[in-house]
Amino acid sequence: MRRLFGTDGVRGVANTYPMTTEIAMQIGRAIAFQVKDIKHGNRIVIGKDTRLSCYMLENALAAGICSMGVDVLLCGPLPTPGIAFITTSMRANAGVVISASHNPFQDNGIKIFSSNGFKLPDEKEADIEDLIFSQKMAALRPVADEVGKAARIEDSRGRYIVFLKNTFPKNYILDDFHIVLDCANGATYGVAPHVFQELGAKVTTIGVEPDGKNINHECGALYPQLMAKKVKALGADLGIALDGDGDRLIVADEHGNIVDGDHVMAICAKELISRKKLKKKTLVATVMSNMGLELAMQSMGGKMVRTQVGDRYVVEMMRQKNFSFGGEQSGHLIFLEHNTTGDGILAALQLLAIMIKRRKPMSELATVMESFPQVLKNVRTSKKIDLDLVPNFNDRVAAMEKKLETDGRILVRHSGTEPVVRVMLEGKHHDIIDEMADELCDLIRKADG
Repeated sequence: MRRLFGTDGVRGVANTYPMTTEIAMQIGRAIAFQVKDIKHGNRIVIGKDTRLSCYMLENALAAGICSMGVDVLLCGPLPTPGIAFITTSMRANAGVVISASHNPFQDNGIKIFSSNGFKLPDEKEADIEDLIFSQKMAALRPVADEVGKAARIEDSRGRYIVFLKNTFPKNYILDDFHIVLDCANGATYGVAPHVFQELGAKVTTIGVEPDGKNINHECGALYPQLMAKKVKALGADLGIALDGDGDRLIVADEHGNIVDGDHVMAICAKELISRKKLKKKTLVATVMSNMGLELAMQSMGGKMVRTQVGDRYVVEMMRQKNFSFGGEQSGHLIFLEHNTTGDGILAALQLLAIMIKRRKPMSELATVMESFPQVLKNVRTSKKIDLDLVPNFNDRVAAMEKKLETDGRILVRHSGTEPVVRVMLEGKHHDIIDEMADELCDLIRKADG
């Protein structure tokens, strides 16, 4: 039974359990204890997004790490994939990101990368929980010159910007592109505009004035409508919407139509197959990806495998099976050739390179797949409900699946980051699956009381 970690690190309302300074300090101590190496230099990188609560959690984490005799390298506001990059670039023992990703500003979270830039597997997170709650570290307190110190990496943004630009083909420039860029008032605000501008694009920015409380507020990858509307109004070539910590990408074509992660994956997979760069001709996606993506992959002569929800599970599958590309419908896109985790800016650059090479607008590229109608509804609950105990629930799901046959599917799951049950249905007819989703949501609400 997990006590702190969910699908993507530790997450909750800032200054309430488990996102308190006390727990953050203990997490810092546990990470330091876990990765400390007496034979080599001991350093842990810390980055954050733009939330108000990041200041207190950053200090608590740093204090915990230093108290175990490990040094801290502070990056300030930097996208999550930027921290993964800095961690490996600096040969650090681990990297920590303070962010609740796409959640509202009052939430916060802690994500951890190992020295190789990959998110910790479940067993390592379980070890950290054990260290915290078993009090195994209580007597381990270095003294005198054995305690750690903190220093700031002043050019962390610049390093990451150079890295990103180097993933873009050297012979391509963006001089002919007008891009509308929405940084969600998050961690990419000081990075993304520079990347696209330095490559030659005309950039119209949204969400680049963080105040600690406006991160993800009606902007960014979760709310791309503002970006899409501006693309259409300005006659721009592409809209790019990133989320608060910069690991998600949602785009809009030149007509202002939203292009989700599934379509972006289909575009990129087709290009990789044509270049013989998609290992085993296989795309890794999650159970949330549309059936249309699976059919598109088959039509290209490739295939798609699914994992549970969470970009780290996509990455784990990719590493285990030696696949090279994967992602989520929500916009996490992982190009293992370039980085170890989802990277919204990097993914946008790969997409722009395809547009240049194929000399096609986004609207034409996006026709590579046709989505089945999909309905996703969230039911917020007061407690975690055992769906097997919800009266008539399994019977109704079975009856609906029989009705949909092979032309649809039903997925009901608990969120790993908040007290929500997600109900997703796909099928040929939107009205039918919408009615089915409403019925299942009602059954869950009644069971919750």
